[in-house]
Amino acid sequence: MNKINKSKTTTALLLTFTLGVSTSLPFATSLFNPVAVMAQNSQFQDVSSNYWAAQFINPLVREGVIAGFPDGTFKPDAPVTRAQFAAMLQQAMKKNQVRSPLKFSDVSSNYWANNAINNAYAMGFLSGYPGQIFRPEQNIPREQVLVSLANGLNYRSNQDVNSILNFYNDANNISNFARLPVAAATENKLVVNHPTLQQLNPVNNATRAEVAAFIYQALVSQGQLQAINSNYIVGLTPTVNESRLADGTNIPVKYEEQKILLTKDETVPLTLIVASDVANNGVVIIPRNSKIIGELRPSGKGTRFFAQKVQVAKGKTYNLSASSQVITKTETISKGTNFNNLLKNAALGTAAAAAISAVTGDKAIATEELLIGTGAGLLATLIPQFLGLNKVDLLVVQPNSNFNVILDKDFVIN
Repeated sequence: MNKINKSKTTTALLLTFTLGVSTSLPFATSLFNPVAVMAQNSQFQDVSSNYWAAQFINPLVREGVIAGFPDGTFKPDAPVTRAQFAAMLQQAMKKNQVRSPLKFSDVSSNYWANNAINNAYAMGFLSGYPGQIFRPEQNIPREQVLVSLANGLNYRSNQDVNSILNFYNDANNISNFARLPVAAATENKLVVNHPTLQQLNPVNNATRAEVAAFIYQALVSQGQLQAINSNYIVGLTPTVNESRLADGTNIPVKYEEQKILLTKDETVPLTLIVASDVANNGVVIIPRNSKIIGELRPSGKGTRFFAQKVQVAKGKTYNLSASSQVITKTETISKGTNFNNLLKNAALGTAAAAAISAVTGDKAIATEELLIGTGAGLLATLIPQFLGLNKVDLLVVQPNSNFNVILDKDFVIN
């Protein structure tokens, strides 16, 4: 990337030497000198390739905007001070001054980040507190980082601020001074929220990983870095090129009837309804009321549901590999069984209906409303195999309680 100026070696070495004597500045020590810091191959031992912020961190490291520590770590969860953030801005943002530097009373001329703080102030990214105080050692909250970037880049919201901020579940926690800039930052896709897309956590201290993500997005918005695909980048209408649910994800389901009766050898087609949104990091992948299409199949001494497809909004259908636990609960049907109570809020497999009809001698249960599967047309051919029995054990499936449908492999929508 040719638009981001890398730090000059002489300056970097001087800063590294100066910062190395301070016990409070390990972050800043790692910012400037790619030669002096050993972990510049973007392979930090605490930032794996599938770490949520890796694709933000690694390009900035390669460009010399940020760096790691000599022990090979990046410390992505460490907080960032206002001085450290100013140093990052100096490396990342090359912008003309919009005002004269200000002499802050708590930033001495020989303070390690004095030059970076002056530049950040002069470029319009950072301001101080009343009394010409900067508070360089104070950790910077997430909303202040976003305010800094939005103000420094002169971003303004073109839409209703409240409408934009209502995207966040915790919009009420955004400070009054930050509402306009955070809305502008959101509109320009500077905001990156992990692990929940709609959770801004505005007053939480920003971590190294989060600041890296914000700065990366700011550089993307300026055309200096290539946009990346991440489920954690906030947009007003979030879109994801690839939506993924990992294997092992639970899909909550419900069914129109309270129970399903079937024989142990019976295979029954079954369509379940998704009871609530199934999301990944705030992005809904399978919406509530989607249909899970599959069948109950014999499995060991019981039955098990195997999903084959999911039908989502607007009738779109995708292949789905998921299954339930094995259901072994049974109910005994005998000649004295009150079949009215038995059939209340129940659905029957065709073979189960034949068994009940044969054992109880009641043909009234052969109604289309009760049957699932091949239907009443097959019922007459199945009844004879159950004639002469005094009782029969039927499997009982209750999809609305203690029924878990779990993904057997990743579900991906491109």
